[in-house]
Amino acid sequence: MERKWKQILEQWKDNLSRKNQLLLIFLVGILLLVVAFPVSKKDSKAEKTIQETSSVRNVQTNLENYEEYLEKRLTNALESVDGVGRTEIVITLKSSGQKIVEKDQSINNQSDSNTNEAGITNSSETKSSDGTSIYERQSDGTEIPYVSKELTPEIAGVLVVADGGDNAVVVKNITDAIRALFGVEAHKIKIMKRTDT
Repeated sequence: MERKWKQILEQWKDNLSRKNQLLLIFLVGILLLVVAFPVSKKDSKAEKTIQETSSVRNVQTNLENYEEYLEKRLTNALESVDGVGRTEIVITLKSSGQKIVEKDQSINNQSDSNTNEAGITNSSETKSSDGTSIYERQSDGTEIPYVSKELTPEIAGVLVVADGGDNAVVVKNITDAIRALFGVEAHKIKIMKRTDT
């Protein structure tokens, strides 16, 4: 009886080691799959959302910096004009600007002709164009569209608070200067008298 138990134990050990080997091979296979596909779709969506949020923050920061830059330049220019005095300027922007992406253009010409019952031939030509964006590869391997032109943001309105804001000649000079610099219509420019505080 004791001999039978030894045989059963040896068979069980042999089977267990074979099972362990199969289990080990199975786990190595799963590990290789995980290494081959490291990023799930959820992770890439979350990463894309983070990048978009970061991009929006960068655009907002850039817009604020652009507004401040314009305000400082205009303040410096107007304060040096006779009769204007100390000024505070607020500029608001309509949009964040525009980037023009370079595209490969292909134009397709299609001719079509029909002959009617009277023997008159009518022909028509259709032109269609198709554009494909051109991409440039970054140092990290990502590809971004190639921007051929970047348009600055359009100004929505300008507020000028100046010491000479109650003088009609000064108001006209300030309005003309802003219209010349930024192309803003006169009704989007407000000039007010600065109070002494």
